[in-house]
Amino acid sequence: MPAVHVSDEVHEAVAAGRPVVALETTIITHGLPRPRNSEAAHEAERQLRGAGITPATVGVVDGRPTVGLSGVEIDRLGTTDDVSKIGSRDLPVAVAQGWSGGTTVSATAWLAHRAGVRVFATGGLGGVHRGASATFDESADLVALAGVPILVVSAGVKSILDVGATLERLETLQVTVLGYRTTAFPGFYVRDSGFTLTDRVETASEVAAVVRARDDLGLRSAVLLANPVAEAEELDDALHHAVLEGALADAEAHGVRGKDTTPHLLDHLHRASEGRSLEVNLALYRANVALGGEVAAALSALDDGREVLQ
Repeated sequence: MPAVHVSDEVHEAVAAGRPVVALETTIITHGLPRPRNSEAAHEAERQLRGAGITPATVGVVDGRPTVGLSGVEIDRLGTTDDVSKIGSRDLPVAVAQGWSGGTTVSATAWLAHRAGVRVFATGGLGGVHRGASATFDESADLVALAGVPILVVSAGVKSILDVGATLERLETLQVTVLGYRTTAFPGFYVRDSGFTLTDRVETASEVAAVVRARDDLGLRSAVLLANPVAEAEELDDALHHAVLEGALADAEAHGVRGKDTTPHLLDHLHRASEGRSLEVNLALYRANVALGGEVAAALSALDDGREVLQ
């Protein structure tokens, strides 16, 4: 059996040059509460199919990394307690020991690239954690972006991270970062993290042209497309600051470290904002999925020598 299982639907779409968008599954297994997690996953797939795009939800089921999970497999990951959070470094163990779990950005990007999928839509990106100068706590997402030539659409990085250090690391790793209709790097729940981007694009066709140029140059890093949450959907700035400070203090008080940090902080944000952060999370995810579909369509058109009207 192949190391990575690719569904017939995804395989046929990739082979035919049709647009495909990869979707991760940690949002199902660790990012959203039940039943919103499975609902969001199915909604994202319907959203893409409605736009003529093939969805490729990525996860691991019984030790089989899969690009293009079935609806039953999505529901299984979303309703089972004993599922793992699987990054790229965990994949060999997951395969050998028969794990089931959601794939992080690093694992999703790698598996999607192996399947020939060129666009990946997610919510927020991992990065350099606060205090990393002492703890060396940095997300494997950054290393994946440095070595996997895929286009990743995200709403920036989660504001619980050290945003400035994350951008510095992305520069060091030679990852191209584009602001979609903005020069302000987004902070997940808010449109502006306080940090500025150099490169801005206005249309999906412009993004596709950058990806094509990256490929023609033989560069092997990802292109990160930072798509800020809609102004009407972002978290109120004062509320965001208050709940963020409270979440960081709570994690410190409970001695939360390592891979447990992000889920703990996000859970605190959800409770402290009385569910508002969850609604922002879902809104930005839908927007990123839609934009990912537009870029995938523009890339497919570029391959065919067609022009996509914006």
